[in-house]
Amino acid sequence: MYLDFEDQGIMLKARFIQYISEQKKYSAHTQTAYAQDLLQFEDFITSRYELSFEAVQHVHAREYIVYLMEEGIGASSISRKLSTLRSFYKYLQRQGLVSKNPMLLVKAPKVAKKLPVFVDEQKMDELLDSEVVFDDSFPSVRDKMMMELFFGTGIRLSELIGLKESDLSIYNHTVRVLGKGNKERIVPITPQLSAQLKAYLDLKQLQDFNTATASLFVTDKGEPLYAKYVYNKVKHYLALVSTQDKRSPHVLRHSYATSLLNRGADLNAIKELLGHASLAATQVYTHNSIERLKSIYKQAHPKA
Repeated sequence: MYLDFEDQGIMLKARFIQYISEQKKYSAHTQTAYAQDLLQFEDFITSRYELSFEAVQHVHAREYIVYLMEEGIGASSISRKLSTLRSFYKYLQRQGLVSKNPMLLVKAPKVAKKLPVFVDEQKMDELLDSEVVFDDSFPSVRDKMMMELFFGTGIRLSELIGLKESDLSIYNHTVRVLGKGNKERIVPITPQLSAQLKAYLDLKQLQDFNTATASLFVTDKGEPLYAKYVYNKVKHYLALVSTQDKRSPHVLRHSYATSLLNRGADLNAIKELLGHASLAATQVYTHNSIERLKSIYKQAHPKA
């Protein structure tokens, strides 16, 4: 029975991934995550129940959630997997392949709210101004510029990789960023960072690369960067100034937003700068600001 619908499952997954790529404009990273989630769910329903995607009922979906919890999968990861399946079955419903979405009756486990992790401004300044950490070589200057842009604009990893030289406006001190869903936004940068980026571009021009690319940031061989490459670079440099477990580009995005809020920036303005679809996603940073105020109060108030 499994062999009868194995090819059908492969076809449905491929069509769905094509849909979220071409119609929803999801990033390559999101497409990969969705594909992995679907494959994991398919393995579960075929091995335990010998069911096709179309035959799944909400009771099977609930069993899957229980299975994930027993396997020690975290609540946030389970919620994401459930979100993937809801989107998948919504797509199948639109295609007329299922009559209803079995995932709508399934509740994800509650996810404990965690405050965004960020790096202190002073530590970031010490890192970026260090002549010991960064020298005048192309790889070092490139790495510093990546860190400067992450911390100075709050852009996502995928957005930085997608930057082209033409996205920079050195004269206007702005960067054009292509965000989620191919939504474009203009992010301001400081005149100092503009000058640093101009120097980086000049240095890049002097490199004897065999390949030509419009990408702003490239590898030591002149090829376009990829996610793992950038992630490892950021992790390495943050380890020099932070003992936190999380040391990723997203930590620098959190640091950017937290710095803006602490300096009195309007929440709606931060939302636009980050490219958030809704204000709810931005409001999480207000909790960090409140925690900072509590800390200052405890240190400064005589009765604290």
